[in-house]
Amino acid sequence: AFPIRSGRAARTARIRELLAAVEVRAAGDHQEIRFLSGGNQQKVVLARWLALHPRVLLFDEPTRGIDVGAKSAIHDLVRRLAAEGAAVLMISSDLPELLGMSDRIVVMRDGRIVGELPAGSREEDVVGLALGTVRETAA
Repeated sequence: AFPIRSGRAARTARIRELLAAVEVRAAGDHQEIRFLSGGNQQKVVLARWLALHPRVLLFDEPTRGIDVGAKSAIHDLVRRLAAEGAAVLMISSDLPELLGMSDRIVVMRDGRIVGELPAGSREEDVVGLALGTVRETAA
């Protein structure tokens, strides 16, 4: 997806490509990360990991505390990575996010898996498994 180059100019170009890919919004190239919005800080962290060309990605609450625009950009990127063949595991307490992003949902309660649901499952099924009001499914 992203070409590999060598040298300082190539490294700078690669950094710009990654930051553009995750849609970081900054005042300029030299703006310190700590002065970016929370969503843009999340995107910088994601760009750093993408620089390593991972084949497996674990996202733990990737959109918690960020604005709707940043959330949408991260969702688009996660979908693109999955479409390019990366294995993506997302942990989220945001039920609409899980339902909209998942090929399947594995529900845990009290530290153990209590069920697995396919894409397109209903909120009620996920919540029922999580709360124990719906019978456990084979996982």
